[in-house]
Amino acid sequence: MKIFGILTICFLNLSIYAQEAVTSELGKAYEDEKYDLIIAEHSQKVSEYPAKAVYYVAMAYYMKANDNKVLELMDLSIQKDKTDPDTYFIKGMTFNYMGQFGKAIESFNKAIKIDSTNSNYFSGLGDSYVSQKKYEEALSAYKTAIEKDKPIDRPFTMIPQIYTELNQPDKALEAYYISKQTISETSDSYLNALYNIGLYEYLNKKYDKSERAFSELIELTPNDFHTHSKLIQVYYGKKEYDKVKMLKAKLYEAYEHGVLTDPMKEEFCFDQFTWNDKHIYAFERFADKVGELYYKHVFYVTNKESGKTEFTIQTENSPISLEMGGPRYAVGMDRNGIHSTFGFINENFHYDDLKAIVVKILDEKINPSSSSTKGNK
Repeated sequence: MKIFGILTICFLNLSIYAQEAVTSELGKAYEDEKYDLIIAEHSQKVSEYPAKAVYYVAMAYYMKANDNKVLELMDLSIQKDKTDPDTYFIKGMTFNYMGQFGKAIESFNKAIKIDSTNSNYFSGLGDSYVSQKKYEEALSAYKTAIEKDKPIDRPFTMIPQIYTELNQPDKALEAYYISKQTISETSDSYLNALYNIGLYEYLNKKYDKSERAFSELIELTPNDFHTHSKLIQVYYGKKEYDKVKMLKAKLYEAYEHGVLTDPMKEEFCFDQFTWNDKHIYAFERFADKVGELYYKHVFYVTNKESGKTEFTIQTENSPISLEMGGPRYAVGMDRNGIHSTFGFINENFHYDDLKAIVVKILDEKINPSSSSTKGNK
């Protein structure tokens, strides 16, 4: 009987050792990203494996985006061990991908009940609420996530976006500064934080702070031409027009090499301002069509609520004026199918002078010298 007992213990020890060995093997293979190997060699044996080994096989399917198989194997892992919070977390993430947010929330809450110290679990919960546009609940989950030990980056990037959705720009800006100070400078989220800091500070007319953010972003991403345009707008806001020259030259060079994409493929915004209940965006077009009529600087007068353009005021290249030794540009307006002209301006105009003309046209303090039904430009 003693010999039988010893043999039983030996067999149990061997079984435990075998289970630990396969779990360790699968953990190493998963770490080495050998997902296809894991699936090929182990997916048919999972019923014999311990819970954590099943978990690793499920994770291989997770990385291959086989959602149904992930759920099947995570449930099997849970049947074998209901105390591992990671299995519920991955179920929640999978349900999020599948758009089943109610089930995702249930799974994340189960993970949190087992381990309330993990930032990932609360961040996943926040993602579920965001997808349902339940922004207050999402904000609460993300705030809890950043309070945990070793918080992940995602909640820091999501909190300012939630404040934006809740129309709380001051809190959004504050949260972007926190995000910038917290997350890795090598991450895309850091670049996103910089951009939004620059944008919010520009809209607040805190041009020096906006300049610092956009300048750092350009240093990190020299070919981010959209940010070049934003920094140009900052300098126009500061009336530091000499600083614009190099930035514009960079944009024109990119245009000549055909590397610009929509919406900057043909033009870039260099200034924006408000007039009464309208928001006005000033754009400069890259093309110079020698001997042709074309619009060079276009002021889009937009409805603040809808964002739709109601009419435009623009500089218009005038070949006839040039042939007669006159100024290069006429100042025109396209409104309700009518094209009007308001005199001429020299090619090397000072922007403040052009902007003053535009405002006078808006205030109807200048009468058009001619008007006609609008045809082709």
